[in-house]
Amino acid sequence: MKWVRAALVLAVLGSALACGSKLAVKPETLFPAGNEVAGWNRTREIRTFEAGNLWQYIDGDAEKYIKAGVQRTLTADYRYQNRIDAVVDIHAMATAEGAKKIFESESSVGSQAIQLGEAGRLYGASLVFWRGSYLVRLVAYSDAPGTANALVELARHIDERIRQQGIR
Repeated sequence: MKWVRAALVLAVLGSALACGSKLAVKPETLFPAGNEVAGWNRTREIRTFEAGNLWQYIDGDAEKYIKAGVQRTLTADYRYQNRIDAVVDIHAMATAEGAKKIFESESSVGSQAIQLGEAGRLYGASLVFWRGSYLVRLVAYSDAPGTANALVELARHIDERIRQQGIR
């Protein structure tokens, strides 16, 4: 089993090298800093997990992302109005089909469709959307009043940054 995992990781890394233009996007350009989105502040530096070490961040689900062609995952913590903590994950996939595959593999039960990227869903205290080769997930650690609206505003800003990059 370990050699299968190693082969998958090598295949994904080889694909990542072949698609170097996608990896040229600087992570800080996709994540808002300071108070760029009203009420939101980034509370921690952006962390990056390459496909080969993704299990360190999303243990148990990393294989699903690797099979869909994840190249790397970028993550940052945020706080809204000093009362709601949230995490933003941006999964850079090799292709738009990979981002769509992960999005469609997740249940839509209890969600509300939302106009973000190619498709998006709001689950109250979490939101997921995909645009081009990126799958973006925002998760708040509490479901206080106003959480959903605050997540949507942060997500819209990230979606716009991805769109401006011309990412496919």
